Amino acid sequence: MKQYKVGIIGGTGMVGQRFITLMENHPWFQLTAIAASARSAGRPYAEAVEGRWALDVPMPEEARNLVVLDAENDAEQLASMVDFCFCAVDMKKEEIRALEERYARLECPIVSNNSAHRWTDDVPMVVPEINPDHLEIIEAQRRRLGTKRGFIAVKSNCSLQSYVPALHPLKKYGLEKVLVCTYQAISGAGKTFQRWPEMVDNCIPYIGGEEEKSEQEPLKLWGHIEDGKIVKAGGPSFTAQCFRVACQDGHMAAVFMKFADGKAPSMEQIKADWAAFRGVPQELELPSAPKQFLHYFEEPDRPQTRLDRNLEHGMAVSVGRLRPDTQYDYKFVCLSHNTLRGAAGGAVLLAELLCAKGYMD
Repeated sequence: MKQYKVGIIGGTGMVGQRFITLMENHPWFQLTAIAASARSAGRPYAEAVEGRWALDVPMPEEARNLVVLDAENDAEQLASMVDFCFCAVDMKKEEIRALEERYARLECPIVSNNSAHRWTDDVPMVVPEINPDHLEIIEAQRRRLGTKRGFIAVKSNCSLQSYVPALHPLKKYGLEKVLVCTYQAISGAGKTFQRWPEMVDNCIPYIGGEEEKSEQEPLKLWGHIEDGKIVKAGGPSFTAQCFRVACQDGHMAAVFMKFADGKAPSMEQIKADWAAFRGVPQELELPSAPKQFLHYFEEPDRPQTRLDRNLEHGMAVSVGRLRPDTQYDYKFVCLSHNTLRGAAGGAVLLAELLCAKGYMD
């Protein structure tokens, strides 16, 4: 595989920092440029994030002395320096949409962690193990944008990564209804306990917009392409509640699922389907792909956030406590690392898939 020069737009925030750590020693990607807001621009990266490095791993040396570019005013310069960019900016949605389209029109592909384009109907929103075929919509998007190389691809909301992968191999049994309660770490809000002391010993039963995303985004992942648009699936129906909990990293979900009458598989069959589930990233042996995507724990008290969030470098999904339910057919719990599988790592895996399929060439 050739080497790709990579830019990170929004490199000073928590997800941007995670992107930078994931570029260190990546076999395909070379960190070449970092861009952020005007207040950070013009300074070496280490100086721009001084006192704000939020991760428990050190800043990569290759990033320290890169001079931060202005994401808006230096767009042409950045686009000329790299093969593609990751984007994780903190701006208003309409501003993000405009910024990402501007880079795409400059023939710089964008792999976005932002939610702004998730419902643009010719922008693929991809979990690589679930709907890699949606990348085919990029040709229609390029026609709309008038580009040869440039496009936008996005990853889904971070909380979906914990429960949708476990539901995906069970859809074939006639999955009809899903109730999910998510328990989401504070890094999902870009915070640490030092910056958000009111979260210590606390649980907040509200995350703005999160329940709507949790109920609707799975239907786009499971949708199909028709007339140059991604049409969302008609079901199953979802209902969700989302809580912010006092964990630094790791989104957990309690899931209840109901199948069409008489079609519910056995618990043994569900566990077998989870164990056997492989996607295109595993078949292609992409660098960031977990060897085993879904890990099932038989212990009654697993998965646990602190013990299991870093499974397979934070790119696997942990599942446990599958059992019958009194109102639904079954219930279970699952866990994923929200800034790795759920955010930056999921976007890096998506970029690897795009490279393997030739979309970055």
